[in-house]
Amino acid sequence: MPGLSPTEIERVFREEHGRAVAVLARHFGDLDLAEEAIQDAFTVAVERWPVTGPPPSAAGWIITTGRNRAIDRLRREATRGDREDQALRLQMVDPSVEEEDVVGDDRLRLIFTCCHPALATASQVALTLRLLGGLTTVEIAHAFLCPEVTMAQRLTRAKAKIRDAGIPYRIPEGAELSARLAPVLAVLYLIFNEGYAASSGAALVRADLCAEAIRLGRLLEKLLPGEPEVAGLLALMLLIESRRPARTTVDGDLVPLGQQDRSRWNRDLVVEGQAIVRVCLLRNQPGPYQIQAAINAVHSDAAVSGATDWSQIARLYDQLLACAPNPIVALNRAVAVAETEGPEAALAIVDALSDAPSLQSYHLHHAIRADLLRRLGRAADAADAYRLAIARTSNDAERRFLTAALARLEPGGDERAGKKDRSPAGP
Repeated sequence: MPGLSPTEIERVFREEHGRAVAVLARHFGDLDLAEEAIQDAFTVAVERWPVTGPPPSAAGWIITTGRNRAIDRLRREATRGDREDQALRLQMVDPSVEEEDVVGDDRLRLIFTCCHPALATASQVALTLRLLGGLTTVEIAHAFLCPEVTMAQRLTRAKAKIRDAGIPYRIPEGAELSARLAPVLAVLYLIFNEGYAASSGAALVRADLCAEAIRLGRLLEKLLPGEPEVAGLLALMLLIESRRPARTTVDGDLVPLGQQDRSRWNRDLVVEGQAIVRVCLLRNQPGPYQIQAAINAVHSDAAVSGATDWSQIARLYDQLLACAPNPIVALNRAVAVAETEGPEAALAIVDALSDAPSLQSYHLHHAIRADLLRRLGRAADAADAYRLAIARTSNDAERRFLTAALARLEPGGDERAGKKDRSPAGP
């Protein structure tokens, strides 16, 4: 059996991290111990798998190895009888055996544990991204548009809060479940976004995170089949995911929405997402995720970019901004305004948002502004804005796209693309 390279081993652990941590957290009752155990298993895999290759069941191996390492750790630290007792109990349990419940999924149980109301919303989301999605602290900080050190402190405090408060590892019921729904939805959407537009690294897309967010979204929809925003989030993710095959070239370069070959979109996902949106419209209980899904459904209605109903998209953004007022929604609305009222009107909106703290380090804010300036013939100002965008992204594909746009504006560059070049952001 061929061995695996360190990169391939890291990919396997990315894919299995959430389930492994969730399974062990249920048995340990200790998130730090579960994370440390999986990291120990990763270290063993890095030593062995390049020579032996992966085991038949990588997930089962990771969980079993992590559990055994945790037992060893508990015994070494057994200065008190309770640690030794915990080690003995764990040794008698097979962590691969699933307990029966309404969903039967450890990762969903872990999401609701992390989203306990004893934690601040930002900490709920960040902790679940770390434990379920396997995102690094740097990636989560990017998702929150905050410094890495701030996010590290937030994660540490959140895990300590769960441990000290004895928060149970279970799926809540009734009113308690409803109270935790908003951060759970935010978790899934942020996991999906990190997969669809990776904050760092060589690849623009991390398909494993997209798939995990959609999988958890489907599970949540089964748990709460009558909840409109759960359905709306699932539809939103499906419609965005449908575009992934056309979002990059064979070389991994970014292809903006307006230039994508729509024949390559996944029609099955488009049909499924649009059907969910229609059900949401019939319920007539609009919420932010449902409105965003409707926006993406309008995009998917157009066989070619030029047939997009931008007026309808602009109206939906007006509704979304009234429902969920925040600078990023306003920024995306400006992209639609550029198509309905022209780049000058859109630029006025974008410039009015420039003082928003959450946008100053957001590369798409500067990239959208650069594109609008370019369309207005203000090449020097556009070039400055592109440089700001380039400095604020850690993703290689996005940096290449923005650098190419900047090069076309500089002396000797090629500005022949004209209207072909649109903002790298799609609304």
